[in-house]
Amino acid sequence: MMNNYENLKVISNPIVNQSLCTLRNKDTDTQGVRLAARTLTRILLYEATKNLPQTDIEIETPLTKCITKTINKDITIIISPILRAGLIFTDEAVDILPQATIRHIGMYRDEKTLKPVWYYNKVPMPVEDPSKYYVFITDPMLATGNSLVEAINLYTEKGIPQKNICCVCMISAPQGIKTVFERFPDIKLIVAAVDLHLNERGYIVPGMGDAGDRIFNT
Repeated sequence: MMNNYENLKVISNPIVNQSLCTLRNKDTDTQGVRLAARTLTRILLYEATKNLPQTDIEIETPLTKCITKTINKDITIIISPILRAGLIFTDEAVDILPQATIRHIGMYRDEKTLKPVWYYNKVPMPVEDPSKYYVFITDPMLATGNSLVEAINLYTEKGIPQKNICCVCMISAPQGIKTVFERFPDIKLIVAAVDLHLNERGYIVPGMGDAGDRIFNT
């Protein structure tokens, strides 16, 4: 486990470990992979959203009035899945944060250069007060880190503070973590596992294979 990055949080508990075991197993079918991925997604997003500002409001229960906390309604929450594998996060994210806007980012990796190639970008948008924007970029696998750097850059270019950007990944590689934090040291990164290394094709080892193929049965 890498512990030399202040803003890296590795989530580990029995449910996370069981879900990772299911994801990694080559004999797990598509339905099993999806269910395990959704379980992991919910746990990781609960951790990721700890930075959302809250406010006190008065409500009335069936018994009495009381003061309770809720997420500040004056902020804008954005969920940005990196297509296609990042889509597995979307349903869980919308359930947890129904007020969030979903802005998809489409990139695929050139298998020769391992660099991201753009094919879809739903981020172009006006940003009136960047300090009130909170962004969660989701991608199951953090391998080289190149795609995640490109995605983060879309938001920092609009003035959104790095500390308001949280990247959520299931399985990561040390190389990708290093690449992301060298460029954006103040973002937050939430992962379920830090694996050993990348192989010559840029795949995480031991990893789970191609996340998109396994999630979408292609």
